[in-house]
Amino acid sequence: MPNTDDPLRERVSREIQAAMKARDVVRLATLRLLSAAVKNREVEVLHPLSDDEVREVATREVKRRREAIEAYEAAGRPDRADRERAEKRVLQEYLPAGLSSDEVAALVDEAVSATGASGPADLGKVMGYVMGKAKARVDGREVQDLVRARLGP
Repeated sequence: MPNTDDPLRERVSREIQAAMKARDVVRLATLRLLSAAVKNREVEVLHPLSDDEVREVATREVKRRREAIEAYEAAGRPDRADRERAEKRVLQEYLPAGLSSDEVAALVDEAVSATGASGPADLGKVMGYVMGKAKARVDGREVQDLVRARLGP
């Protein structure tokens, strides 16, 4: 049952049909996987997902792809890593535009000031502040590296 209030879900459905017609195997498989992940999440939360919630699901799937790419490269499987990269590119179309490095650095500085962080023990406070403000527009690892550098050892 399609949710007419949620254009992002409709876009996924339309693009699945377009990928079928174009016989784009990787795109089709990736979009089906995203659609299934969205439906699974809807079952978990017991309501149709909003666009932001669909983006959160897409963000989790991108993170899984990133981790899989690293694992396949470490295992000497460049063919599988390339497939994961292709899937990641498809999924990234559903994410909001990312923040630039300068914007992330400014956000980290703002978080350090706002939380009164003074050392590595305050890493969690600063991370929570930054990730809350940035939502899915920044990679947590990048933020963590910047925060650690800013707070020192």
